[in-house]
Amino acid sequence: MITRREFYINGAWVAPVTPRDCPVIDPSTEEPCAIISLGSQADTDAAVAAAKAAFPGWAATPPAERRAAVVRILEQYERRVGDLAAAISMEMGSPIDHATGSQAPCLPWHLNNFLAAFDALEWIRPLGPHAPDTMIALEPIGVVGLITPWNWPMNQIALKAIPAILAGCTCVLKPSEESPLNAMIFAEFCHDAGLPPGVFNLVNGDGAGVGTQLSTHPDVEMISFTGSTRAGRAISRAAAETLKRVTLELGGKGANVIFADADDKAVERGVRHMMDNSGQSCNAPSRMLVERPVYDRAVLIAAEVANSIQVGSAHDHGKHIGPVVNKRQWDQIQGYIQKGIDEGARLVAGGPGLPDGFNRGYYVKPTVFADVVPGMTIEKEEIFGPVLCMIPFETEADAVRIANDTPYGLTDYVQTQDGAKRNRMALALKAGMVQTNGRARGAGAFFGGVKSSGRAREGGIWGIEEFLESKAISGWDISQPLAAE
Repeated sequence: MITRREFYINGAWVAPVTPRDCPVIDPSTEEPCAIISLGSQADTDAAVAAAKAAFPGWAATPPAERRAAVVRILEQYERRVGDLAAAISMEMGSPIDHATGSQAPCLPWHLNNFLAAFDALEWIRPLGPHAPDTMIALEPIGVVGLITPWNWPMNQIALKAIPAILAGCTCVLKPSEESPLNAMIFAEFCHDAGLPPGVFNLVNGDGAGVGTQLSTHPDVEMISFTGSTRAGRAISRAAAETLKRVTLELGGKGANVIFADADDKAVERGVRHMMDNSGQSCNAPSRMLVERPVYDRAVLIAAEVANSIQVGSAHDHGKHIGPVVNKRQWDQIQGYIQKGIDEGARLVAGGPGLPDGFNRGYYVKPTVFADVVPGMTIEKEEIFGPVLCMIPFETEADAVRIANDTPYGLTDYVQTQDGAKRNRMALALKAGMVQTNGRARGAGAFFGGVKSSGRAREGGIWGIEEFLESKAISGWDISQPLAAE
């Protein structure tokens, strides 16, 4: 049993003012694997005060020094990647090979992309040839509260903490209480990298406690939140009184539009993407829209692929999927599966209950529903589990209508060999991101959505700019050299 009750505040691990124990449950076994403490208002205030005191010095630090500090964080990761992957696997159920190959490496991937963007950033630049003595300056916004989820925990910490630090902000991180151990290891990376005290702080807690305390704190200038749409609305309301900037990366209900001329692996690729991380990804392609002439064949392939996916313990090596994060999540997914059956969708793979061979652990069968009708509960609501909905469509316009008929707008997918159609679809779909024919977004592209998926732009130059204020300055003496910042 791991015991980690301390918080990282002002460069040191400190005991909570009022200890409030919280078990961290291993979803593979349903047994506690760690004990942490949830923070109080006093802990949050101490962390914010440390960040506020550190801000003037850190904001004035030359960009090259901030860059060097982030490079040292990467060096710490490289020394301890195994520890990071093991923590993620144990606390949120990512199988150890998946945690090692996909979850933990999110940190160096985003970090290096941020460094490339940082190197191209113009801290002070002319407005344009028409106004040569008007300058646009970029300045760090101040103390930022970072609230991150459990499903891709290091991915979201990297997308928030790294650009905030590079921008010259100081941070207070509240990771999910479901997956706090990886965040505490990241705090150790920051400490061992020599970040000045107060630049990065960590207070564990729940949303109603530390999350709300950060959202309402008068000395926090910005909240960056990733999580459910419901929680995002609550944070926006809580932050409104202090008029702080709020950036939200929320839920999704991605449409994967497969045309008759799609490549042979399109359906399999879509199913495997849906089931990755046990379906616990906001950008999962959870609605598979298939053109009518190839729909029946696609259903057969999808069922075959889903039935071939193994489920197993996060502690075991292999390409299987692990459990979902907790009992509440398991119960919710089971409710959706039963709702799909009750509303008349055709179950072609998986279904309710634990997979064969399991009597404990929060495991869900990879599940596929065919003949899902737009408007069914499983078609409209984010399930956040390994459950795929398949819907036939007749025409391109039909596909666009069905895909866009959702409150969400995070990631949509298009599969067709017709380049003109692919481009038309990409522009017609109401989403922050569109991926076509299995091609991932290029390095430095942002992650973010529209509508109820939030409007954050995390990653690359956009991700750094979220933590910066812009200032317009007129009458600049252009005979003087521009400062680095």
